[in-house]
Amino acid sequence: MTVLTIAERIVQELLRAKVALDDDELARRLDVQPRQTINQACRRLEQSRRVRRFVGPYGKIVNELRQGTVPAVPIVAQEVRLEPAAGDSAAQRHAEGVMLALLAERLGCSLQPRRFALEDGSRVEIDGTDENLSVLVEAWAHQGPPKSAQKHKVLADAFRLMFVASTLPTPPRLVLCLSDPAAAHHFTSARSWAATALRAFGVDVEVVELPAEVKAQVLAAQNRQYR
Repeated sequence: MTVLTIAERIVQELLRAKVALDDDELARRLDVQPRQTINQACRRLEQSRRVRRFVGPYGKIVNELRQGTVPAVPIVAQEVRLEPAAGDSAAQRHAEGVMLALLAERLGCSLQPRRFALEDGSRVEIDGTDENLSVLVEAWAHQGPPKSAQKHKVLADAFRLMFVASTLPTPPRLVLCLSDPAAAHHFTSARSWAATALRAFGVDVEVVELPAEVKAQVLAAQNRQYR
């Protein structure tokens, strides 16, 4: 069995993923510690023009294979998993970045992730906000009706929006951005306390349509999670 360098493992993982991945995600997938090892390898790959590094939709540096880059050793010969592990969320995070871009176009503003420092020293992150903090957005790329735990996750996102809004001098618009009407139904038109509560607290639900390829990646990730 051929032993791969970390750089070659990165190339193979990016080839399998078919989406750009940040250093943290690569470290998690490849089970490499410390993370700085991944960072250094990715920088070397960038210098050799095998990988392109750029700022992704969440403000983190991500890594993408340059066209024509191929692994030094065929993937089938390696003792590494042939697909992302069940529960992997890279496809969802990529889709949520696409959703933020689509929503930003609809709203006529630029949306970027932002971390807020609180008085007690803790921090809270929001998926997207504009430069003037006039809108706060949390995105969820799930396709299909949500399960019970997933409903709680979305409501936790809404609570995060309301909490951050309470710390700002000017009340912003609060938006939950979803990408599937079936996923949004429970929080919009269903006869549920969740839909009623979101309306009562002024949290809007916006649904954007993902490109077919991105939607397929999300569905594939969900299938892996539920296996």
